[in-house]
Amino acid sequence: MNQSHSASYAAAGVDIEAGYKGVQMMKKDVQRTYIPGVVGDLGGFGGLFAPNLTGLKEPVLVSGTDGVGTKQRIAQLMDKHNTVGIDCVAMCVNDIICCGAQPLFFLDYIAIGKNIPEKVAALVSGVAEGCVQAGCALIGGETAEHPGTMQPEDYDLAGFSVGVVDKEKILDRSAMRVGDIVIALPSSGVHSNGFSLVRKVFDIEHADLGAQVSDLGCSLGEALLEPTRIYVKPVLAALAEAEIHGISHITGGGFYENIPRSIPDGLCAVIDKAAIRTPAIFSLIARQGNIPERDMFNTFNMGVGMSVVVSKETTDRALAVFQAQGVEAYVIGEIAEGENKIELK
Repeated sequence: MNQSHSASYAAAGVDIEAGYKGVQMMKKDVQRTYIPGVVGDLGGFGGLFAPNLTGLKEPVLVSGTDGVGTKQRIAQLMDKHNTVGIDCVAMCVNDIICCGAQPLFFLDYIAIGKNIPEKVAALVSGVAEGCVQAGCALIGGETAEHPGTMQPEDYDLAGFSVGVVDKEKILDRSAMRVGDIVIALPSSGVHSNGFSLVRKVFDIEHADLGAQVSDLGCSLGEALLEPTRIYVKPVLAALAEAEIHGISHITGGGFYENIPRSIPDGLCAVIDKAAIRTPAIFSLIARQGNIPERDMFNTFNMGVGMSVVVSKETTDRALAVFQAQGVEAYVIGEIAEGENKIELK
């Protein structure tokens, strides 16, 4: 039994014992994520992981960090906290997979106004689920109670992941060429970007998030809180079977900022807008906010959570692998000569 207790600290707004209770409540969820390489258990000063580097000629560590952003305000208003952890993991692991790296482990950080163990455990349960989906281990984290600087119901969730890739297999854009095909991996919705605009469009602080919206087939709150899709396992499977030359995670900045990040100078991704399968939530946002089409494509993923550039010769193979992995991937464009990096036609 932990004997730590400070009445003075508790009077200042920090409940140490609530922190201990939260750790006990989250242990089962955290242990779900344990994969070979995890050393020890929760409670140490550092998370330990012993990677298996067998078969890697020159292993390179790849790291990514991010948070959930203002999407978590939707979770707070709906009092539903067990999904935004998936978003937190997704925003990190979907980034590092873009260079071909396999995520190994994840750590989270929760700043919270008042430490309610059940709420913290719910947040971590989402993080654990995201790690399971990504095939990486949750080996540690931190919960910090911030009385006086945050409202009791507020929290901010962030984290980071570390992965590994063989140096010779890093996706560095050098193999991309004219005629390569751009494949779309469908998003699950808005994912975790553009929520400052979303909150403004729907006046979210005063909206009825539980009301059903016929165009969506669910409530507005449910559509907005849908977790970010994690693409790690499907992309790793495709990397093993097809000739992939570039990957872009479509996050803040939408198509115009993210797709060019995987395109080398002298080439351009020509995207057929008519081919893009855009979920109803984006039409609702554009209509409700009177947002121009270019701004929509420059803010949101518009239904494409990730774009993958693949050689023309292995396109069918890549599509088949994604299909087998449960991802309804489809072609949205090709690589051509050009300096603008992306053209939406």
